[in-house]
Amino acid sequence: MALPNQQTVDYPSFKLVIVGDGGTGKTTFVKRHLTGEFEKKYEPTIGVEVHPLDFFTNYGKIRFYCWDTAGQEKFGGLRDGYYIHGQCAIIMFDVTTRLTYNNVPTWHYDLCRVCENIPIVLCGNKVDVKNRQVKAKQVTFHRKKNLQYYEISAKSNYNFEKPFLYLARKLAGDPNLHFVESPALAPPEVQIDLAADNNIKVEAAAAASRPLHDDDDEAFD
Repeated sequence: MALPNQQTVDYPSFKLVIVGDGGTGKTTFVKRHLTGEFEKKYEPTIGVEVHPLDFFTNYGKIRFYCWDTAGQEKFGGLRDGYYIHGQCAIIMFDVTTRLTYNNVPTWHYDLCRVCENIPIVLCGNKVDVKNRQVKAKQVTFHRKKNLQYYEISAKSNYNFEKPFLYLARKLAGDPNLHFVESPALAPPEVQIDLAADNNIKVEAAAAASRPLHDDDDEAFD
């Protein structure tokens, strides 16, 4: 799923579509991976940057061609050509901006309309910021739609590899797949301290054990 001017590779590669409101940190997240930073290609006809990110697994190297909307959301909806042939996806929202979580169902619907039954990860970004507006217990959409959810911080590299590892396992059909080398990441711009890290994990665990109610998402209306 490379662009026409990109070199294809002789190891498994997958088209990964990254969606979410503008400003949620999608581009920053992808650019943490150094090969993504230096190999990015821009295809203006579809308004997307495609970053090839390589990961080393116990089965060999794999590549995700990360299709990043590069700020095109403001033009009111993406063309189906952006999603077509997508094999996996990340939906990103910003935990400091409630509206970006409110819009997650729209992104999910739009994605699934074109790409049926692909593995999808929901990511709540910017958990390094103190005044988060969307608490872990309020994030329930992934449970209703059977998606994987991770709290991440693109600027601190927190949980950077987890969405990619989950998707790689799903695509390979093997839960024992693991990364044998850490990806080369740009230095973190901010640090998450150990206490904050522990609080995130405790909140997430408590949220996961909470019963689901039909009106859980209405708190954001």
